[in-house]
Amino acid sequence: MSNGQWYPPEWPARIRALAGGELTAVTPRRAATVMLLRDEAPGPGTTGLAVHMLRRRTSMAFAGGAYAYPGGGVDPRDDDHLVRWAGPSLDTWAGRLGVGTVAEAQAVVCAAVRETYEEAGVLLAGPTADTVVSDTTGADWEADREALVARELSFADFLDRRGLVLRSDLLAAWARWITPAFEPRRYDTWFFVAALPEGQRTRNASTEADRAVWIRPGDAADGYDRGELLMMPPTVATLRALRPYGTAAEALKGADAQELAPVLAEARMEGDELVLSWPGHEEFTKHVPTDGGS
Repeated sequence: MSNGQWYPPEWPARIRALAGGELTAVTPRRAATVMLLRDEAPGPGTTGLAVHMLRRRTSMAFAGGAYAYPGGGVDPRDDDHLVRWAGPSLDTWAGRLGVGTVAEAQAVVCAAVRETYEEAGVLLAGPTADTVVSDTTGADWEADREALVARELSFADFLDRRGLVLRSDLLAAWARWITPAFEPRRYDTWFFVAALPEGQRTRNASTEADRAVWIRPGDAADGYDRGELLMMPPTVATLRALRPYGTAAEALKGADAQELAPVLAEARMEGDELVLSWPGHEEFTKHVPTDGGS
């Protein structure tokens, strides 16, 4: 393998089954993931920007062993009633995210904030619209985090219980990728950027990950290019897009210029080869012999 692209061996057979009408595409589940950023001292020839990444356990059915960001699926309760909110209006978020209702916008943003807390222990919320909690350690916080993970507590109830406001202004939408139609587990995922709040610390709180690291986007992308770090195409693409930015503030400011049209893989036949591609991201194009080889 010339790079660290995650490529399941069963994909060619599933693509052929979909094309032949033997496989029905699963409806993607809405999801959100957050590229949590912090500023570090720049090194020789590098910027000081670092991103928080998790390595998924090799036992995971989806992308086992791959590096990714904290994130996960929308909880149906994320849009069943309005949460305590600060930052751009839900109408503004709906327009930016390309969704049809304010409830959908709230669900996606809530998923981003909730999953970051569940998997990294970082909470983008505060007592008021211009403050953010500075410490989320302690037994009482951990009990609430575990209740959120177990879906015993809704995120809205969590915020209400603690008198907190969701700080949507601390997030910025960056990209949107949809899992290919031939995958059995599909996600319509919005990628966000956010700066690590002052006083808070990340930790690997996810049962799905065996390692957590802070790494410069360029170093992570280089590790992928050398075949040392396993990643999915959306992860690599977003790392490359982050590479030019020197600070978290610059990246957040640059998010408005990022394209949010959804990226969806396409499969086609070219002679005796099946070609898998992601429009606009030619580096991930994969040519697969029709005999199922790789």
